[in-house]
Amino acid sequence: MIVENLMEKPFSFRVKIGQQEIEISGTREEVIKTLEELPKLVENVLKAFESTKNREETSQAVNPVFPSISSSSCSEAVLQLLASDWGRQPRTLPELGEALKANAVHYPSTTLSGVLAWLVRKNKIKRWKTDKGYVYVLAGGRPENGKNSSAS
Repeated sequence: MIVENLMEKPFSFRVKIGQQEIEISGTREEVIKTLEELPKLVENVLKAFESTKNREETSQAVNPVFPSISSSSCSEAVLQLLASDWGRQPRTLPELGEALKANAVHYPSTTLSGVLAWLVRKNKIKRWKTDKGYVYVLAGGRPENGKNSSAS
């Protein structure tokens, strides 16, 4: 009997539903027994895939839609971003960097940081510290929470 179990050929069954795929492998008897339980298994698998799909949709919904800009300089790009509807809400340096990258405008964060400091000194934008870090808005804009003074 032990020799017969060792000589048994592996058996597998694969099914694809949409983008998801499942494969059942084992001895022929194990696979057939599992196939008999397939309706319940598929139900459980679909529930698992559905919860994964919901998490993906939630994470995609969190990603902001960045405004479309075109500029020849970092300071001009920042001013265009902050002048857009997206820029009406105070934005952090990382948010501004992501918006620039989304527009294929690539500047290192050190450059962006320097440009933001320069724009604050020139009174083109306002800056203040929040629990998220420093946030930036256009100097003529209406910042949230009634804060309108720049912090250096």
